[in-house]
Amino acid sequence: MNGADSLCDTLLAHGIDVCFANPGTSEMHFVAALDRKPQMRCVLGMFEGVVTGAADGYARMADKPAATLLHLGPGLANGLANIHNARRARTPMVNIVGDHATYHLQHDAPLTSDIEGLAWPMSHWVRTTRTPDAVSHDTAEAIRVAMTPPGNIATLILPADAAWGEAAQTIVSSDRRPAAPQVDEAAIREAAAAIRSGKRTVLMLSGTALRAGALETASRISRATGVRLMAQGSNGRIERGAGRVAIERVPYVVDQALEALSGTEQMILVGAKEPVAFFAYPGKPGRLEPADCRTMELASPEHDLAHALEWLADELGVGHNVTPEVEERADMPLPSGKLDADAVGRAIGALMPENAILCDESVSSGRQFFSLSRGSAPHDYLQITGGAIGLGLPMAAGAAVACPDRKVVSMQADGSGMYTVQALWTQARENLDIVTVVFANRSYAILHGELKNVGAGAPGRNAQRMLDLDHPALDWVSLARGMGVEAERATTSEELVKALQAAMSRKGPYLIEAVI
Repeated sequence: MNGADSLCDTLLAHGIDVCFANPGTSEMHFVAALDRKPQMRCVLGMFEGVVTGAADGYARMADKPAATLLHLGPGLANGLANIHNARRARTPMVNIVGDHATYHLQHDAPLTSDIEGLAWPMSHWVRTTRTPDAVSHDTAEAIRVAMTPPGNIATLILPADAAWGEAAQTIVSSDRRPAAPQVDEAAIREAAAAIRSGKRTVLMLSGTALRAGALETASRISRATGVRLMAQGSNGRIERGAGRVAIERVPYVVDQALEALSGTEQMILVGAKEPVAFFAYPGKPGRLEPADCRTMELASPEHDLAHALEWLADELGVGHNVTPEVEERADMPLPSGKLDADAVGRAIGALMPENAILCDESVSSGRQFFSLSRGSAPHDYLQITGGAIGLGLPMAAGAAVACPDRKVVSMQADGSGMYTVQALWTQARENLDIVTVVFANRSYAILHGELKNVGAGAPGRNAQRMLDLDHPALDWVSLARGMGVEAERATTSEELVKALQAAMSRKGPYLIEAVI
């Protein structure tokens, strides 16, 4: 057994059986070890941002980490943007980054870099394993950190000689997953007292508080006490749709967020952060709740949020005889005529099948979808969490790997889709059941809005050339077909509906370019 075998066996011993990979020379012994382990599914991404984005989508749905395999510092650097998104989503992830053999570092070969320095800003834990005998122990520690609630980014750096050197036969393994701690009783009592005060109170939720069972508990509290339920603006996963509790999110647009939170006297955080503006804007506040609002934390993301809500309900005397308010299945008419962003959202909301996974990187074009799809078929909603665009296509791939029996629907803005367009090739190669709808407005539309929001004035020629995508226009049908994904273009609502109906009824990857 060499160090690479030890690493692979330790991953498998802890239930990590998917590796999203883009390897290079320094990782070849790990590649060979993976080749000897057919129980490990290896998924190639043709860019490291695809690898890390797919690992994010996988873990959000599997509730356990995948491994990534990245090539030295530059490979890790290429994947950092989507590691940032995963960190913000509190996604568990185990990154394996190859390095030169320890004795080769002295030569300062072209790919030599400070890998630990690159990894730390986006990781919760970083370690360079020094010897083959240390590999299993270090890998087990990386997995323990990654799986500690609510989820962490662990980055293990594997020098080539630690991979190919002879290793001890002992594999460190554990069947125990770190448990989420329970909240303090004092926090429960403080929150309950605040709610009993009768002041206008918002219960701000995120993390596992947005799973169906926890939301039902929150809804019982709301119905019994009058507190208002909201989710923070960006969340890793929300279980929603017909038969589940509907919840509104803090709007992205500052003025809308200020209006939505106006009059709030108290805010109780349950796995959520205090709501703040995405960016600073001249003359507008950074904090979104009223200045005199009292904010308290019932539970941090690390806590057992479902238990915290149940305990709060008990403290308030809210029994199970209080019925949660769940959304009924809506009769959603299909759009007709002109194709615009809202028509695309209505069509997806109406035609999305039961138990689908909706991956949303529609950015500005899809902002109305969340409200339009309240009464859609029950589904999981995954969104970009850290603001680093280029997550949508790989996130959908990872979700499809995690849940092969569920349809994945990917709402993708055209500009951000180009960051990781290579993910379409991975979708085709793995024959993943994904319907991608590209909102083809041929513009960085969100940046047009931001130019106005910061008071920078109307765009001139130079600004337009940095914000528009129409010279030449992107041809998503050709891009998709060139990577093995069937595709078609829709220019009217009728064409989109027909294409979606066909795509939803078949298996495998399919892309629809919706020209809006």
